[in-house]
Amino acid sequence: MIQEPPTGELDKRPAPVETVGAHDEERPARRLGPWWDRFVQVCAIGIALLVLWQVFFPFAQGVQFWLMIFVALTLPLVFLSYRRTARRRDPDAADDPGALDLTLAALSLLTGLYPVLPFGSGGFAGGYDAFLDRGGQLSTWDILAGTVLLLLILEATRRTTGLVLPIVCLLFLGYAYYGGYLPQNWGVAHAGVDFSQIVNGLFNDQSGFYGIPTGVAASYIVLFTIYGAVLNSSGAGKFFVDFSFALFRGSRTAPGRTAATSGFLLGTVSGSGTATTVTLGAVTWPVLRRAGYPKENAGGLLAASGIGAILSPPTLGAAAFIIAEYLETSYLTVMVWAIIPTVLYYLGIVLAVEIDARRFGAREVAVDVPGVWRVLRRGVHHFASLAVIVVFLALDIPPFTAVVYATGVAALFALGATVFAVRAEDPDGRPLWVRVLRRWLAALAGALAEGIRGALPVVAVCAAAGVITSVITKTGLGQVLAEALVEFARLLSPNATVVLILTVLFAAVAVSVLGLAVPVTASFIIAWVVIGPALIDLGVDRPEAAMFIFYYAVLSEVTPPTALAAVAAAAITGGSVTATMWQTWKYTLPAFLVPIAFVLTDNGAALLLNGTALQVLWVTAASALGVAALAGLTGGWLLGPARLPERLLCLPAAALLLYLQPVSVGIGVACLAAAVVVHVLGRRNPVEAEEADEGKEADRANA
Repeated sequence: MIQEPPTGELDKRPAPVETVGAHDEERPARRLGPWWDRFVQVCAIGIALLVLWQVFFPFAQGVQFWLMIFVALTLPLVFLSYRRTARRRDPDAADDPGALDLTLAALSLLTGLYPVLPFGSGGFAGGYDAFLDRGGQLSTWDILAGTVLLLLILEATRRTTGLVLPIVCLLFLGYAYYGGYLPQNWGVAHAGVDFSQIVNGLFNDQSGFYGIPTGVAASYIVLFTIYGAVLNSSGAGKFFVDFSFALFRGSRTAPGRTAATSGFLLGTVSGSGTATTVTLGAVTWPVLRRAGYPKENAGGLLAASGIGAILSPPTLGAAAFIIAEYLETSYLTVMVWAIIPTVLYYLGIVLAVEIDARRFGAREVAVDVPGVWRVLRRGVHHFASLAVIVVFLALDIPPFTAVVYATGVAALFALGATVFAVRAEDPDGRPLWVRVLRRWLAALAGALAEGIRGALPVVAVCAAAGVITSVITKTGLGQVLAEALVEFARLLSPNATVVLILTVLFAAVAVSVLGLAVPVTASFIIAWVVIGPALIDLGVDRPEAAMFIFYYAVLSEVTPPTALAAVAAAAITGGSVTATMWQTWKYTLPAFLVPIAFVLTDNGAALLLNGTALQVLWVTAASALGVAALAGLTGGWLLGPARLPERLLCLPAAALLLYLQPVSVGIGVACLAAAVVVHVLGRRNPVEAEEADEGKEADRANA
């Protein structure tokens, strides 16, 4: 977190930690007392060191063995770190774990380690190999341990993310067990799965607790979370904000541009869109307020900038790592796919910022920060670790190895920063390097612990998502629902193109609604196994289908009526929650429509850089014009304030420009040109009209 903004003008800013806890999709952790906090921190440091060790010296027994140990070690920390209820009844009372929490932590450790316990006989434990040999015919002890672990994972998920995902898991489990009692002429009916086989699929199979989602959490996600914590401990977060302020000062659009740029850079040290929104808002909202931004518009800009951080390379969101695993491709490839959509997303934000600055008569704000080159000289090294990740990935080095080296680079720069900080202080009689090493090691240990503790909710979600994927695999429900989605579209039209369009629209709504109820990672996993097959059956390539689902899963954080990032931004600015949600939607509209563009036509693949250079060029240009048309439509501005006729012309222009076929793009360009012509002809004296309109808008905003 950024402790002090570069402006020094935050007189009444909200507390970021409390705001994140109130509005993030992940529930707030306990504020442990000193002893328990130290105990959890030591445990987290030990797990972090084991994760780092596992990268270079993996267990000989294989990945599943490691995942069993990882879940067994991390699950107890959830019960120690997260309370049973979302809020404390008495804020002044002790918040340490109680007897029930300790019991659940001990049970999770025991049942988690049960499959690898090297002792036992008669069907009880007996070692990892003996446990695997009982696959499909689990003993009573195995079933009991697996059932207890299932309940513990559901409770851990409830504590960290709420009731919805555990309820969804229970519904899937009920469907697996009772599906055989459904009328057999129903498409979703199946033969039924015995309870022992359900537990076997969860506990002794690679599609359950120890499937791809948990594997990604134990490698990519945890390592990148540790990297972000170490990078932040080196002062990178403050540098990114300082750099953004220095880069754009001296313009009335500078505050908006600064918010967007800071959000993008802060995303490298935070894996949560809501957390990035809160951190960003605490620093930039006072400047936006002084520039004349209304509360709701500023909140929308902050939420859109925070979400953009996890839509953008090089870090992206947790679900992006799962894409790489599901598609059996490199993470670098997924990063490349995200480049053009990211450019289009931020183009939409920049255009909206430019329009709002003119509509509200935004004022230039003087910010007391050094020049951009001076800021760069002080902190350009913070980009080095990001460069290490990109270069190593380009050299075909696995991402979890690349991020470990990047973490090492960030730690070394943190050591350098510590040296300068200690030298600037008054000597206290101890040797310089003793103080440097003590402070650096303490900061590094804290960052390692913070990385593990920050990843605990994701670990619980990924383990719970294994319940859903296991049931879908055993019952074939995913393919049944995918076929039902396509058949429903075919009932409305026999035309293949219309069927694809309808299916894509239904899928977009389904993923958005799903994302309102469950976290982004779980939303992507569920949607991929249910909606992914429907899109693929209609001819959409797997990369386009995966990225489409990924974007809509992430955008659930800014989708009304929940829009967690927008709610958090409203808490920062004090604006209306509902109005802030719709302003956020305005800023993020390109992100909602561009994913549709790359699944509707074959040319859409070029937006993921899958195509010839010429194809990528014209598709990107057409999409950029479509984003510009959307900005004119939602912002009510072309060359000046736009009237209803030209705004209405921008609507078909945007839709046709984003349907990436030459004929539709040509018609879309014509519609956009017509909008500009109508706009120009409707203004007697464009210069005077713009100045008058800007004056009226400024007076209205000030009033």
